[in-house]
Amino acid sequence: MKVVTLRSPGGLDQLQVSEREAPGEPGPGEIRVRVHASSLNFHDYGVASGMIPTEDGRIPMSDGAGVVEAVGEGVDEFAVGDAVVSTFFPYWLDGPARVGDFKTTPGDGVDGYARERVIRPTTWFTHAPSGYSHEEAATLTTAGLTAWRALVVDGNLKAGDTVLTLGTGGVSIFALQFAKAMGAQVISTSSSDEKIEKLKELGADHTLNYKAEPEWGKKVKAFTNGQGVDHVIEVGGPGTLPQSIDAVRIGGHISLIGVLTGRGGEIPTAKLMAKQARLQGLIVGSRIHQQEMVRGIEASGVRPIIDSTFGLEEIADAFRHEEAGRHFGKICLSY
Repeated sequence: MKVVTLRSPGGLDQLQVSEREAPGEPGPGEIRVRVHASSLNFHDYGVASGMIPTEDGRIPMSDGAGVVEAVGEGVDEFAVGDAVVSTFFPYWLDGPARVGDFKTTPGDGVDGYARERVIRPTTWFTHAPSGYSHEEAATLTTAGLTAWRALVVDGNLKAGDTVLTLGTGGVSIFALQFAKAMGAQVISTSSSDEKIEKLKELGADHTLNYKAEPEWGKKVKAFTNGQGVDHVIEVGGPGTLPQSIDAVRIGGHISLIGVLTGRGGEIPTAKLMAKQARLQGLIVGSRIHQQEMVRGIEASGVRPIIDSTFGLEEIADAFRHEEAGRHFGKICLSY
């Protein structure tokens, strides 16, 4: 089978494609999955580029979708032929957050899904949404579930709420789609007028170019008659958080998902306190959250936005495409 490994200390030129013997039969409680697709996330890029150190020879990619080829003794949740998708935290099955690092995350602390076959315990996968392609399913593990948890699990999103999304990465676009599917209004930002047109096509009620509007928090409040939004999908971190605090309503909810602008900086804590807003950090979600998201997707008909697809042997080119920042939606690997 084909497999990709990352040589230490990392770097896109250190991604190597090779042939390896396929795994045998699954043991009790395990399934063997023919992996057909993965999708790229900023975390995966961090590992592949060497920004996030990992073991020499690590198999990258946290997302994996494919078909069950064989089941071990005692497995009744899955059957041969089932379409499945991996989970980001294989040991966080349900309940409140209980993982604060990436030691068990595929593609980082343990080997991931840049390979054609894998044997894993059943709890490392869930069923994929009915009718989804493998590429579509592969977008859910990280980006889809992060958006779902931010809005539905932590934010208790309801019809009529207002949601602010920042940029056009996978999480932000999923948040736009989930919010619209649930009857919310959405304000979306981008630095590209071309991408803003695409956001409008996806149903964004209001859009703005944050480069043209540096004080975009005030503009967002104007869109909401001075009240502010109920939810903010905050992917920038310290460089954008002050404007997000401006944009959120009193008692609103800010989901701190990314730190694209850096890991530290000045935050207007007095303004956050005055807003009495809830600032919640989060990293993806649990297995039960993913199962609930899959049911929600099947009920709503939401389909991921896929920018482009590369072969497994083109993984370095796929990351270079992500690095360039011109994509809209998810970049996938298909194999």
